[in-house]
Amino acid sequence: MSKALPKRSENYSEWYNELVKRADLAENSAVRGCMVIKPYGYSIWEKMQRALDDMFKETGHSNAYFPLFIPKSYLSKEASHVEGFAKECAVVTHYRLKNDPDGKGVIVDPDAKLEEELIVRPTSETVIWSSYKNWIQSYRDLPLLINQWANVVRWEMRTRLFLRTAEFLWQEGHTAHATSAEAVAETKQMLEVYATFAQEWMALPVVKGVKTANERFAGAEDTYCIEALMQDGKALQAGTSHFLGQNFANAFDVKFQSKEGKLEYVWGTSWGVSTRLMGALIMAHSDDNGLVLPPKLAPIQVVIVPIYKNEEQLAAISEVVAPIAKELKKRGISVKFDDNDAFKPGYKFAEYELKGVPVRLALGARDLENNTVEVARRDTKTKETVSLQGIESYISDLLDNIQETIYNKALAFREENTTSVDSYEEFKELLDGKGGFILAHWDGTPESEEKIKEETKATIRCIPLDQKEESGTCIYSGKPSKGRVVFARAY
Repeated sequence: MSKALPKRSENYSEWYNELVKRADLAENSAVRGCMVIKPYGYSIWEKMQRALDDMFKETGHSNAYFPLFIPKSYLSKEASHVEGFAKECAVVTHYRLKNDPDGKGVIVDPDAKLEEELIVRPTSETVIWSSYKNWIQSYRDLPLLINQWANVVRWEMRTRLFLRTAEFLWQEGHTAHATSAEAVAETKQMLEVYATFAQEWMALPVVKGVKTANERFAGAEDTYCIEALMQDGKALQAGTSHFLGQNFANAFDVKFQSKEGKLEYVWGTSWGVSTRLMGALIMAHSDDNGLVLPPKLAPIQVVIVPIYKNEEQLAAISEVVAPIAKELKKRGISVKFDDNDAFKPGYKFAEYELKGVPVRLALGARDLENNTVEVARRDTKTKETVSLQGIESYISDLLDNIQETIYNKALAFREENTTSVDSYEEFKELLDGKGGFILAHWDGTPESEEKIKEETKATIRCIPLDQKEESGTCIYSGKPSKGRVVFARAY
């Protein structure tokens, strides 16, 4: 139950791990480093998928599916790409098992060695661009706007549910364009899609920016990102969009005939978000009593708990509740009427609080007499008694208010924990204190960036897209700087 949850202020990591398990979101699997996403957690992911998929389709993208396995030679074709992922790759070397002659189960058949090893996809640029070579011949075939919903594997030694697992779910967009300008516009457009989703659906304020050369995606010319701040003062990268230039087109010889009849290499992008967003959702909003879910992503938006002494009272309550639930569902609001007699109302209240259900209605015999209902909201934990007359419109407006309130609370937290500093000492002091986003001058060199990371474990999360020109000196080197960048320790 929620009362037994560790406190965020005492052990944030333990609080997070316990909440994920007790709220029935996910659990560790028998396969080390992998997770089982349970139905309640998966239903949140499905809502995320549905919203994002609609947004992708509104911007002209179509879904496709590409193989899980990638020939090793494909990864060798783009040098920086293979260097970026080589240490995380799971490799398939054989295709058959056989019974152990010693009778100890099964063993890998040494005669079934693959001629070429296969990589379990860490990302799909290579296998997708090998297909694009066959799909693209002319400018009439462009732009090619494809998205894939899939799983990927990146071998991780230290894992945490949703935030970092060896296998995770995601979407990956891969597009091809006739010009550099079109590809850059696509990269920025998808960053805006992610930012809109984070802010309007997840109630999560984000900073939009571009990564430094050290932090950009392996094989990209530029990586754009959205960065969010968690309640423990650490940053979490919530989505990335990459301008690939012509790197993968060159590697896989993907050319098109232009309107002028010239043969040219296409320009590419890729972009993605993953089940890491589940971790962001939990850590940005939840409290010591459990999940706090924004209504737009809550599997159950309204739960109705009847309070009764006998079957006659339950029947009377059910009769009143039925048309209310029906009307709410017509408005697209998910409702659960919990008349399970195995648990008392107090237990149910705590359980739905733990699971982050935004609105709880409690209805008893006295409420029926007064034509009222008790309404409790999860975000503020406040309760009020309201008339059953017009309750559907009241709840609809309340859910909108909760969504907005959760966002505003997260935004206020970020603003309170975003600090400008001008000295390295102040920078380190802040990191070891409350953390948060730190705006500081940087000289633009990878050397200073690496030294800061090595000494403090803080990274440049992004160079903000709305960065103001401001002359200053780098906090590390003392060299000139044209503007502040966002530093933080991160997940």
